[in-house]
Amino acid sequence: MRGLFVTGTDTGVGKTEVAVAIVAGARARGLDVGAMKPAQSGVEDGLPTDADRLRAAAGGVDPAELVCPYSLRAPLAPAVAARLEGVEISLTHLLACAAELGRRHAALVVEGAGGLLVPLTASETFADLAVALGMPVLIVARAGLGTVNHAALTCEALRARGLAVVGVVLNRAQAGADPSESHNAAEIERLTGVRVLASLPHEPDARSRARLLPDRLADAVQF
Repeated sequence: MRGLFVTGTDTGVGKTEVAVAIVAGARARGLDVGAMKPAQSGVEDGLPTDADRLRAAAGGVDPAELVCPYSLRAPLAPAVAARLEGVEISLTHLLACAAELGRRHAALVVEGAGGLLVPLTASETFADLAVALGMPVLIVARAGLGTVNHAALTCEALRARGLAVVGVVLNRAQAGADPSESHNAAEIERLTGVRVLASLPHEPDARSRARLLPDRLADAVQF
């Protein structure tokens, strides 16, 4: 399956904003790219979800239950939220949904939840899903202090599982900066050998964010 798996170093780092921008930017260039959020939690009635934003970026034509097979209310890891709600998340079902989306589109962007080792099912993490999909992985990390350690650990975990790391996007998910930002990209590249493809300023609007993504990010994400 052609595509990209987008993971984060933590929750709230801006994975959805980056994933939406990648999908929207690819489609603006004429590429038929679909989107998937395998499981999401913290869903509130009447409020747009990450999956809604991804589905809209991909044209809004795919059934919502394919784009996001599991939507859960509790703001917890999907496996925990599912257990509380009496729902059983199935990796087999997720892979079937991904395969169907892969048949509908030339490529697929799959966004995880939280970090790579967040529990997805009773016995599997999002890392297991990434391995099963076999897609190259893009890491989204905070721009500020602490990101070097988190990005390096995520790179190690991906490589230990035989997954290709496309690169790292440093994203300022909130307004404001700290003194580490001017050093973080070089330190991540030095420690991991993985390219930092972009350092994005705070910009919550997905369309504006898509315009901020540099050409080298688009070039690195080959569908």
